Amino acid sequence: MASKYDPQIAEPKWREAWAAADLFKAKTPAEAGEAPKAYVLEMFPYPSGRLHMGHVRNYAMGDVVARHRKAKGYNVLHPMGWDAFGMPAENAAMERGVHPGEWTYQNIAAMKAQFMKLGLSLDWSREFATCDADYYGEQQRLFLKFMEKGLVYQKKAKVNWDPVDNTVLANEQVVDGKGWRSGAPVEQRELVQWFFRITHYAEDLLEEVQKLERWPEKVRTMQANWIGRSEGLQMRFEWAGDSDEILRQHVADIDQVMAEGVEIFTTRPDTLYGASFIALSPDHPLTIELAGGNSELEAFRAKCAQIGTSEADIEKAPKMGFDTGLTVKHPFAGQTLPVYVANFVLMGYGTGAIFACPAHDQRDFDFARKYDLPILPVVKPSDKDAAGAKWVETGQGADMDAAYTGPGSIMNSEDLNGKEIDAAKSEAIAKIAELGLGEGTINYRLRDWGVSRQRYWGCPIPVIHCADCGIVPVPEADLPVKLPDDVSFDKPGNPLFHHATWKDVDCPKCGKHAQRETDTLDTFNDSSWYFARFASVNDREERAYWLPVDQYVGGVEHAVLHLLYARFFIRAMRDVGELDLPSGEPFAGLFTQGMVTHETYKSADGAWLEPAAVEKRGDQTIEIATGNPVEVGDIIKMSKSKKNTVDPDNIIATFGADTARWFVLSDSPPERDVEWTQAGAEGSARFVQRVWSVFDDLPSAKPGEPEGKTDLRKASHKAVVAIDKAIEEFRFNAAIAEFHNWVNAIKKATSESDANRYEAASMLARCLPPFMPHLAEECWAQIGGEGLVSAAAWPEIDQGLTVDDTVTLPIQVNGKRRAEIAVAKSADKDTVEAEALALPELQNFIAGKDIKKVIVVPGRIVNIVVA
Repeated sequence: MASKYDPQIAEPKWREAWAAADLFKAKTPAEAGEAPKAYVLEMFPYPSGRLHMGHVRNYAMGDVVARHRKAKGYNVLHPMGWDAFGMPAENAAMERGVHPGEWTYQNIAAMKAQFMKLGLSLDWSREFATCDADYYGEQQRLFLKFMEKGLVYQKKAKVNWDPVDNTVLANEQVVDGKGWRSGAPVEQRELVQWFFRITHYAEDLLEEVQKLERWPEKVRTMQANWIGRSEGLQMRFEWAGDSDEILRQHVADIDQVMAEGVEIFTTRPDTLYGASFIALSPDHPLTIELAGGNSELEAFRAKCAQIGTSEADIEKAPKMGFDTGLTVKHPFAGQTLPVYVANFVLMGYGTGAIFACPAHDQRDFDFARKYDLPILPVVKPSDKDAAGAKWVETGQGADMDAAYTGPGSIMNSEDLNGKEIDAAKSEAIAKIAELGLGEGTINYRLRDWGVSRQRYWGCPIPVIHCADCGIVPVPEADLPVKLPDDVSFDKPGNPLFHHATWKDVDCPKCGKHAQRETDTLDTFNDSSWYFARFASVNDREERAYWLPVDQYVGGVEHAVLHLLYARFFIRAMRDVGELDLPSGEPFAGLFTQGMVTHETYKSADGAWLEPAAVEKRGDQTIEIATGNPVEVGDIIKMSKSKKNTVDPDNIIATFGADTARWFVLSDSPPERDVEWTQAGAEGSARFVQRVWSVFDDLPSAKPGEPEGKTDLRKASHKAVVAIDKAIEEFRFNAAIAEFHNWVNAIKKATSESDANRYEAASMLARCLPPFMPHLAEECWAQIGGEGLVSAAAWPEIDQGLTVDDTVTLPIQVNGKRRAEIAVAKSADKDTVEAEALALPELQNFIAGKDIKKVIVVPGRIVNIVVA
């Protein structure tokens, strides 16, 4: 190779050229004319201060799509911004003594500098951070429009409360019953909180997600499961026995409670005859009233509260119950059922009360076994193996080892006996309705979105509390309600609440003294509409042009909440007249990429070590600083806490950005995890030089028109088609495999004309920008390409060169493969037979032998039988 490609010289040069040409700025609809639009977006990052290789993979994938669309003639919008509010900035303020805004904007500057080195085709003219006042001011305006529409409200709600940090914690921030940052035992409190009425769209969210054909099936399923539509029965169990006497001791409005009974929701009305007990949530209103004069029940509620509020925590906790002494009547069978308070019943689903059929629900089964309650099987399994179980023969739950939850027919249920489950459900609902005790209904697992957070670094909720006027919206002319800069974190709790003057304000209605709302919005709000802001600051027509996002790229960890909240937000924006997007779906296509992983390392004293601090010496891994052996751990997601991260700056400084991009795209399918290895990076760097050698050997100007259906020309045109298809299908590793084969074909084609080799190289240079844009520009310039290759069109294909007119057939002699032959696809049987028998390499196997038969299977095989 005459020269070596130097990425440290080439890469900055071409980034400057792109910036000077303003190459990646999206055109307006008028400028674009008839060109189709393509809105490509990766989930924007939190400005933590440093990029990691996971970022590189995520944004490289989006860049492949954006650059490919641009080459195919699309008007591309590929923007970037910063998801900048949140607790990490407040923690940094407390730990480092800096303002959260100062820390955030410093991190943005540092990360943007890293982004620029990657050669991403980003439209930086649309950049913003969600902590910019003009961004969150617009968010406040949307909040008020939602409130006017009835999509925002306040109510008391049970929350996780950190008594040290004095803030509400999400379920995910409660670890083993303690605050994730303070380590203090979390308390359950009832606070007045702000909510978005996402349940208003429950059915629409569920129906429309199934139509998103370019979303991963697993994500659609996760969304559907989170919304959790269930058809069932809502019914009332009437009080029985001495319940009225017990209730009179604790309940003020006894007549109302007696009339209401215990309201439950169930999806299994077919199992009503197997009912064993009623269970109330620890947070059920009746439970709370009963606990008012019962210290034991109050202590039980407190114990339940220590478990946590998430379904996962409750599901894995031991089953606990408290017998209230109350009983209810069974609607069919006549017996009475005891009423318990149970820790596994959630107030947030259904009515906060259930009837329990232990034989056919594992949670009920475990509870019944613990408290020695009846277990009566009422579903006879249709499964042959289960049907042989002793409990089926006896019909007695005492013989059951676990709850049976499979299909079958009803038994032990009087007039429902023999019916299949679905038919029995319908009949049970009809019987309850006839008794006037309930009716069939639809329920959703989805709950309204609690958006209140007691912290400083977030979007202020734009309302004012007036003693006379109540809740008063901040006038639009007074938006944005800006965060105060002179904030102190000396006192625990919300700095906005403790600020000396910020919360004091005159009521916009009556002029009297009032107070601002000191809660700020959950940061999920900020990321639930940012893509609409990228489309336009406030132009509805431009937003309508760009939305929905054509291709969204991000981690599967955001498959539920972020995507669900974004889908709600766009529907709400549509319904308050802010957006013309009838479907309400913000993302037409979604791709969830795998993670970047790496080995973990521990020193002799148990400290985590960075990959840069260790090296391989023979069969051992040692710590460079000490020479001591290192414990090599699992290959896991790159994590700051485990120190198994690789700094992109170091990789770029050593190998160049294109090598980093190439490696994270090449080693595995993009939806799977990829392990970062030094050897893999070195291999990618060698391929960069191999590509460069193709262009270094060529003339610097086009030597003439390519001719003929040569092997190189066919290989090149086929490669373009294959790479194009692989990009469209998100098979980037398959595209990279095609590049390897293509480069090998060019290198071997030494006998081809300069014109044919030049054509192949020219096409290669125009296909490379989505993957290695800097190298592509240098190669393009080397052969005298016009303008920037990042602005060039995707290569045109001669279809005649992509269709093979010959076929290669294996030749067997007496069943053993001995040779192969290339023949025209149109060749008849006699021609194929004659050419096969004439092959020189076959003569050792057929010469002098009696050819009994020649079998030609067109397009498949030639089989020669000799004696």
